[in-house]
Amino acid sequence: MSDQPLRILHAVCTDEFAGVEQFIVRLARAQGAAGHEVSVAGGDPDRMRRALPAGIRFAPVSGVADVSRAIRAARADVDVVNAHMTEADVAAALALVGGHHRPALVSTRHFAKRRGRFVWLDPVVRRRIDAEISISEYVAGTIGVPSAVVHPGIDPRPAVRFEERERTVLMAQRLQPEKHSLVGVRAFAASGLAVDGWTLQVAGDGPDRAPAEELARSLGVADAVRFLGYRDDVERLMARASVLLATCPIEGFGLTVLEAMASGLPVVAPDTGGPAEILQDLDARALFPADDAVAAGARLRDLAANEKDRIAFGDAVRARQQQSFTAEAQARATDAVYRAALTERGPLRLPS
Repeated sequence: MSDQPLRILHAVCTDEFAGVEQFIVRLARAQGAAGHEVSVAGGDPDRMRRALPAGIRFAPVSGVADVSRAIRAARADVDVVNAHMTEADVAAALALVGGHHRPALVSTRHFAKRRGRFVWLDPVVRRRIDAEISISEYVAGTIGVPSAVVHPGIDPRPAVRFEERERTVLMAQRLQPEKHSLVGVRAFAASGLAVDGWTLQVAGDGPDRAPAEELARSLGVADAVRFLGYRDDVERLMARASVLLATCPIEGFGLTVLEAMASGLPVVAPDTGGPAEILQDLDARALFPADDAVAAGARLRDLAANEKDRIAFGDAVRARQQQSFTAEAQARATDAVYRAALTERGPLRLPS
């Protein structure tokens, strides 16, 4: 019975296609490839439909009420509801009240904090949840409830020849205040790499773009910093860059860091949060004290000056991704959490 396929519904109360929604797409694909019957409710309708394989059903809903109705309509035909973010937890908890058959409710925790919105409902929601998954040890240590740590994974990417890489430092992140993007501009200026013909490419947009542009001008590196805005070809940018610079000190996991690793791209990131967990013990230059732009700049400068070290570092991060952070491994570990939750609930009602 433990090998029988599961009927899984992923739920998120948004109409976006940001990190959480992309996480759902990757996991749903891997689960579908493993033989499970998977459906998804929520997320940007057009982009989710394009990203999900034909065999995965998609419901274009958003908001607590609509997602709750979608879960309630599907509850008799699923074994597990996997909710993502607080609003989806609430929607699922409301949808699964009463009835003869209640699927297991599993909550995936993506952020390093306790449930915020609807905090007054948290005791009720927690009683309905059968298992919680944290995307990193860092997240697990902050949410205040027991959880199983299941790291996200991605499919391997083709190796990139070192000769194809340019003298470019890449930042790929939303330019929101919590990402501390200005630290990246300061770090690039502190590195002195602009004088040697290196550029900083910033892929992403948000309210910190104008302050970052002004900061680049004030630090005298505006001619070497390229603000690219939102890009849907980050994988191509990673294949051309020589170093990825991440700056967020509270990243729950760090998917962009993992994508860079899959591309064989050396990473410089804060020594806090998920990226520190992913990059630990790989290279002394991988991590810098959070918000210390001078230290980050020194690591960029050292990597830029040592071509052989960059190649070795790139090989090491790619090997770690392929060994420890694959979509297949994530699906297997998630499956184990689902089945444990179902076992706790009683006899499995799996499809024949």
